[in-house]
Amino acid sequence: MRIGPLQLFIAAGVLLLLGVSYSSYREIMQHDPRRQTGNDGIVMLSAEWCGYCTKLRAGLDEASVPYTLMDIEESEAAEDAYFALGARGVPVTVVGQEVVYGYDADRITRLLADRGYRVRLK
Repeated sequence: MRIGPLQLFIAAGVLLLLGVSYSSYREIMQHDPRRQTGNDGIVMLSAEWCGYCTKLRAGLDEASVPYTLMDIEESEAAEDAYFALGARGVPVTVVGQEVVYGYDADRITRLLADRGYRVRLK
């Protein structure tokens, strides 16, 4: 089987696109908050206008849970983290290596309880 110039050109283009895609993927993944949370760290991605974010922050603050708050509209790092997690809305809560999309009070409460925090979210 003989490979012609057109097939070589197409194969080179595909390899170039794969390389660029992988490079972009690696760049985005560098901003994933799970890289810094270890097993117990907590990060909350939020926006000022989000009522569920306000509710979640209040519950975490009331229970004295230490967490890092990242407002996706105020910080480029927060926006990068948002895209790295593939989020489509806020809040996004990272507890250790677990990601909770949206206001899932039961799951967040359970993940925090596993780490010794008694949080009451409704």
